[in-house]
Amino acid sequence: MQFDYDKETDSLYITLAPGGSVESEEVSDNIILNFNAQGRVVGIDLQHASQQSDLGNFFISELNIY
Repeated sequence: MQFDYDKETDSLYITLAPGGSVESEEVSDNIILNFNAQGRVVGIDLQHASQQSDLGNFFISELNIY
């Protein structure tokens, strides 16, 4: 998983899986899901990210892998 913030456009992109997207769907105002050819979500695009959350206070509360 990778987080990329573009200050110029105020967008936060969360990459969930490698590979490109072939389709996008806006599921809420300024929240776009990107899908691969198999229909799996590969990324989340948050437009106007700083208006939706406090980007300076980013943390992962718990991450249990396997």
